[in-house]
Amino acid sequence: MLKGIIFDIKEFAINDGPGIRLTVFMKGCPLRCLWCHNPEGLSPKPQINKKNNLIKGQEFSVDELVNHIKKFKDIFELSSGGVTFSGGEPTMQAEFIYETAARLSDIHKTLDTSGFCDNSTFKKLLSVFNLVYFDLKLIDDEEHKKYTGVSNKIILENLQILDESNVPYHIRIPLIPDITDTKKNLDEIKNVILNLKNKPLRIDPLPYNILAGGKYDAYDMKYGLEDLKKNNNLQNIDDFKHCMISNGFKIMGDEVKCLQNA
Repeated sequence: MLKGIIFDIKEFAINDGPGIRLTVFMKGCPLRCLWCHNPEGLSPKPQINKKNNLIKGQEFSVDELVNHIKKFKDIFELSSGGVTFSGGEPTMQAEFIYETAARLSDIHKTLDTSGFCDNSTFKKLLSVFNLVYFDLKLIDDEEHKKYTGVSNKIILENLQILDESNVPYHIRIPLIPDITDTKKNLDEIKNVILNLKNKPLRIDPLPYNILAGGKYDAYDMKYGLEDLKKNNNLQNIDDFKHCMISNGFKIMGDEVKCLQNA
């Protein structure tokens, strides 16, 4: 029986897609972004939170998860909401989320992803999702390797695949001071977006959360940016937003939002 490992299920989520949502956080991620604020999502294996002695990582069968999600169907219908698969990196458990999503044909489904997975796997997943939240962190490949541990080649390939599909999507940009919010990187992101054949529904710049490292101690892990005390470079971000808006793109509102599943 096909099973997945989930480290959290957030009910009544309002920032993970349209309407009121159920967000399923899948365990395991191939990236090691220095600013990750969900350390319990990195390992594919269950872990113990040493502050509360709770195990993070529970097995679900497809049947179990489908049945749980369907309990919220009335709320989804009333709010035009649905279910979001996040992580970690949900595509690490691609077969599980594909089988689950395929059985939720009457529920809106969002995939929240770094885009780091095999092209054929990504195309298969696109066939069962209604919306994709797609991260763009760093465009320079060496910088991407330095700060996330992996090349961005396959990520940029999958962005092209997504753009040429019929699946609506948002581009999300985690804004990390002096790493991703530099003029150079934002200019490079701008050029990538402007060269897409189609437009994302929206671009979501996500301000840095200075509390991002707050959960690491509970898992005997060290936060990669614990010495970072600087705020975002607001002028660079404002210039980027202005350019995108002037080119016809929608930008997430300027209200303060915490960095999520980056």
